[in-house]
Amino acid sequence: MRFQTIFFDLDETLYPKSSGLWAAIGGRINLYLHERMGFPLEKIESLRDGYFREYGTTLRGLQANYPVDMEDYLAFVHNVPLEHHLHPDPELRRVIEVLPGRKYIFTNADCLHANRVLETLGLQGLFEGILDVHTVAPYCKPMPESFELALAAAGSPDPHICALIDDQARVTRIARNMGIFSILVGGQPDSQDADAVLVNWSEFPGLLAE
Repeated sequence: MRFQTIFFDLDETLYPKSSGLWAAIGGRINLYLHERMGFPLEKIESLRDGYFREYGTTLRGLQANYPVDMEDYLAFVHNVPLEHHLHPDPELRRVIEVLPGRKYIFTNADCLHANRVLETLGLQGLFEGILDVHTVAPYCKPMPESFELALAAAGSPDPHICALIDDQARVTRIARNMGIFSILVGGQPDSQDADAVLVNWSEFPGLLAE
């Protein structure tokens, strides 16, 4: 296998969208914007959508425009009972465990949330490290600078021997443009935003081998 470093997104990549976890986190984001920052409820969705498009995440948009305590924000929005949405995934663990090379989580969340998710899914101990919001600050996916910082934190491997899997086409598109083999979770087979698409985790080793 030519890929010596593999970057895994976290939310809605290592678990399905149908889990409802990200929707629960989104509800906490809305609550934070209303209760802690005083935004009217009717304006929050359009505000978040605008920040998502311009800055990559709601947090980065807030940081660019308002004084915000990042640690307070992250703790608040991730304060969700994971066990209500996730459960151990032995099949996924087996798939990831046998992959050669170095494996990293690359997420716009923080290490605390990532470790909680990995623990709940039963995936602890499989990854070399977690490249989180602090690792790539002041950037975030899909900003190209965030990929450069993630690569540096992973020991500066050649992008052409790296692979990335993510559920967002805008992320896999940038990775692909940088020479990283990109796999889009749940994408269309003819997608121009990734080198491959993944529907079932059992297909993952084969996609890397091809």
